[in-house]
Amino acid sequence: MRSEKEMFDLILGFAKNDERIRVVGMEGSRTNINIPKDDFQDYDITYIVTDTQSFTKNDDWLDAFGKRVIIQKPEDMDLFPAESDWFYSYLMLFEDDVKIDLKIVPVSFLEKYLKWDKLIKILLDKDSLVLNPPIPTDEDYWIYKPSAEFFDDCCNEFWWVSAYIAKGLFRKELLFASWHMEQIERVELLRMLAWKIGIDYGYGFSVGKHSKFIDKYLSKSEWDLLMKTYRMDSFENCWAALEAAQALFRRASHYIAEKFDYVYPDYDTQITNYINRRKIL
Repeated sequence: MRSEKEMFDLILGFAKNDERIRVVGMEGSRTNINIPKDDFQDYDITYIVTDTQSFTKNDDWLDAFGKRVIIQKPEDMDLFPAESDWFYSYLMLFEDDVKIDLKIVPVSFLEKYLKWDKLIKILLDKDSLVLNPPIPTDEDYWIYKPSAEFFDDCCNEFWWVSAYIAKGLFRKELLFASWHMEQIERVELLRMLAWKIGIDYGYGFSVGKHSKFIDKYLSKSEWDLLMKTYRMDSFENCWAALEAAQALFRRASHYIAEKFDYVYPDYDTQITNYINRRKIL
């Protein structure tokens, strides 16, 4: 695998030798001082250019970055339409395992790019176009103190979807139940856990993308319950996963309600009674 220095020399060297590229920016984990460095970090790079079409008309120029294993161009995909129409991107994995996510942005959208994300670092600015270079920060992803309304909404969504999961299990629809667990129930569970962590550790940090660092802040019993929610390969395990999620959510939400003097809603009691009643029918 090429070293970080080799990659930056290549990325910036290419930009310096191409008159169409006026600014080079970087986003993502490599700009975040709170993320440990490892070999799997992408190079999230943006070239601010004077002529996008000269880049996008063919891919030959990308060969300068190495031999590719695979490339994805979201803006050209139909099944997975791109989320934005103001840049063109190349997601590339190379033979030496280096991964570059490269965006091409017109100079006319420079200001929009600078406001697009707070984890942006300017690596090259040939014309001093960026008057106030941004200081990368992950503050948009920090844990925050929930309002009483947010707390209630999270509780409502969690227990509402618990009923959907139970319905899927009553019907013997494992995929239906597991989808609701993964796509909705777990999101609210992790949200509530993050709010609890905020009480215990403060609000000036993030638990990482998709909560990947949350294990650092959970007790062993909390972590064990969370891991149990991922075992959903049978109806028996799926029921156990739902019950583990409910126990963990219940513990965290009671804690938050007590600390903030919020009303603990009766969704828990009502849905738990509903599920238990249906179980014995």
